[in-house]
Amino acid sequence: MLKQKLAPKNKLSQTLRSWLPILQANIEDLKESLDDFSKENPFISVKENINSQTNSNKNYMDYFYKNSIQAQNIQYMAIAQKSVYELLNEQITPPLFPTEKSQKIAYKIIECLNHEGYFEFDEELLKEWSQDEIENIRLRFKFLDPIGVGAKDYKEAFLFALDNLDIDDELYEFCKILIKDFENIGSYTKEKFYKEAIVLIKKFSIPPFIEYFEDSKQIVPDIFIFRENDEIKVKINDEYYPEISLETDGMNHDFLSAYIKEAKNLIDALAMRKATLYKIGLMIVEYQYDFFLGKEIKPMTLKNIADDLERNTSTISRAIANKYLSCERGLIPLKDFFTVALDENGETSNTSVKEFIVNLIKNENKKKPLSDLKILELIQEEFKIDIGRRTITKYRKQLNIGSSSERKKIYELEGAK
Repeated sequence: MLKQKLAPKNKLSQTLRSWLPILQANIEDLKESLDDFSKENPFISVKENINSQTNSNKNYMDYFYKNSIQAQNIQYMAIAQKSVYELLNEQITPPLFPTEKSQKIAYKIIECLNHEGYFEFDEELLKEWSQDEIENIRLRFKFLDPIGVGAKDYKEAFLFALDNLDIDDELYEFCKILIKDFENIGSYTKEKFYKEAIVLIKKFSIPPFIEYFEDSKQIVPDIFIFRENDEIKVKINDEYYPEISLETDGMNHDFLSAYIKEAKNLIDALAMRKATLYKIGLMIVEYQYDFFLGKEIKPMTLKNIADDLERNTSTISRAIANKYLSCERGLIPLKDFFTVALDENGETSNTSVKEFIVNLIKNENKKKPLSDLKILELIQEEFKIDIGRRTITKYRKQLNIGSSSERKKIYELEGAK
């Protein structure tokens, strides 16, 4: 009896361990992930769902995009990554990357690029190689398109761009000085090459991915949340799920049993992916009900969902990675619903504070940008919470927002009035 009770749970657990890539893949890459499995199994057939190309489904998704208050930023800062990454992968070839090792390192560096195209060291991804080996390959990225990709920050991106110009040595050296001393660029206005250098620097498209934000396709959400008859409902985007079929042609030989079991596990894993995301959608609605009525996101952790679904937090983390939810308020990464409380009552989340910072910067006086200390004062006044200036600096960096002095120089370059 005990064996019978445990069997279904063990089967599910084994399926989950075997097919975690299916759970982790975003919906656009799901077919590709399934194709990888089908290549090893002659009895699995994976086909794109014909409904994913119908006009009715397109119109259904267009409704959410047209009513989205966040879609523009997400499209610019996330959707374009797929196409620009493909462009980069195509450039990892000899003679710039002549060996298999150099190419492997380069591919991993591409995985370490953030949404702006800057390099962020990932110890886990790059653990096979030394710092010198990684740096040697990273510096070759200065010759790739888009210009500046792989740089560690905006200054190095400008230097990468500068190295691609064929200009006079004196002008080149002066541009380098301006870029390295960007914080004090105003002190060089009387220098001989200042105007010429500024004209050149203004032509650089920095951050590297900026030109690719607009040239991108729409993100396909995994979950739709909508109101119907005064009730909030959850719908999985089934129309974009590939169809898996098991084709044995009536064969039933013993040596085929492992292949057939593997194929059935794949079908089970895809069904489990849908079920898991549907449950996560339901839990998000339960925890964040007020958000879907127009209020702010409340603090919620992965552990909250994991405990309710009786899963590990690592499983929930995989399930929400690179996935989006579409609702009347916009197209939102699932991870954005998991925030930390900053007040004793658990009402103010770090996401709320970050959004407040973005709005402050967006509307600041460009001649006198807000310092982190001033931002802190405004946040304390707005939210009545006790956090430190270092926390504000950390949030600002996570949002890829420069310091007040850096922003001031950028505004000057843009000709801010």
